[in-house]
Amino acid sequence: MKNIIQNINKAFDHRIRLGIMSILMVNESADFNMLKELLGVTDGNLASHTKALENEKYIMIEKQFIGKKPNTKYIATASGKKAFQEHIEALEKLLSKN
Repeated sequence: MKNIIQNINKAFDHRIRLGIMSILMVNESADFNMLKELLGVTDGNLASHTKALENEKYIMIEKQFIGKKPNTKYIATASGKKAFQEHIEALEKLLSKN
């Protein structure tokens, strides 16, 4: 049981971060507006959670202009995908123990 809990990652303990990573696991990338719409969050809330994941090196942020509009794109890193997969597996094991 202790080993399972060790694999639960505090970086994913918030529903918004869990949502961001879930979206990025099934999409090559997602832009700010896509994440905002899918998760139903404010600009500031999304920005703080993406920054937290970037600080952990779980996502990469690419900024560019499309026409004259800024576009921010998020991509899960290999280490982010691995950490998220381990987190989900730990949750599944924890749930199956009950």
